[in-house]
Amino acid sequence: MDRYAVIGHPIGHSQSPRIHTLFAQATGQALTYTAIEAPLDGFAPTVDAFRAQGGRGVNVTVPFKLQACAYADVVSERARIAGAANALAFDTDGRCRADNFDGVGLVRDLTHNLGVDLRARRVLLLGAGGAARGVLQPLLAAGPALLWVANRSADKAHALVQAFHALGLGERELLGSGLDELVRAGAFDVVINATAASLDAQALPLPPTVFAAGALAYDMVYGKGLTPFLQQARVGGAARLADGVGMLVEQAADSFAWWRGVRPATADVIAQLRTPLI
Repeated sequence: MDRYAVIGHPIGHSQSPRIHTLFAQATGQALTYTAIEAPLDGFAPTVDAFRAQGGRGVNVTVPFKLQACAYADVVSERARIAGAANALAFDTDGRCRADNFDGVGLVRDLTHNLGVDLRARRVLLLGAGGAARGVLQPLLAAGPALLWVANRSADKAHALVQAFHALGLGERELLGSGLDELVRAGAFDVVINATAASLDAQALPLPPTVFAAGALAYDMVYGKGLTPFLQQARVGGAARLADGVGMLVEQAADSFAWWRGVRPATADVIAQLRTPLI
């Protein structure tokens, strides 16, 4: 059987083995999928060992996504723009290919599963770290009227926006600021939390005015129930709340299709993994 895995540190919490096992069963693909915890200073040797044992591909999670880009021989455009990869494929000719499906997974969850048309919408992306950078290009490609990046450190948000402008991306619709400047930004139709605040059960200093009537609040963290960000959104008047489990499953389906040539259905898997937002 073909072998695949997810590599990270730590990795015990990962849902990827469960997700890909369900995908394999649903599509009739003969494969095994396991979780591998690599030492913090041992990503490349861990991948080398897995390849030597016949591994066909890996998903990559924190903190190794940047190293995955550097490891690969061929890097997709979206992985290059993101500066990070969350999937590697090992070809029979010895080459390693890298791609990043985080952003396309997020956009598919928003548009296909949650029914949000991002075209001409005002979108607020909270955070300017790796998670935010990884989803920026697909969000821009979805055609929002405005994509505003806000971060505790305004300098980091401005630097991220300027880096994308330098690539010729979002020159008119992509703006950046500190969180304290959101009071002048108006209301947004979609507000996405790409910070790690929810992992630490911390609230963000957001004015309630950022949530437009009928807004969707989306936390990229999943499995935590009603996070502090989603609680803020509910108090602030957001009409809909969602966490990142759909993004997790959709990006997994994209990597599965990249490896195997068939894209599994995702609705039942999302339903099995979803934690009630209460």
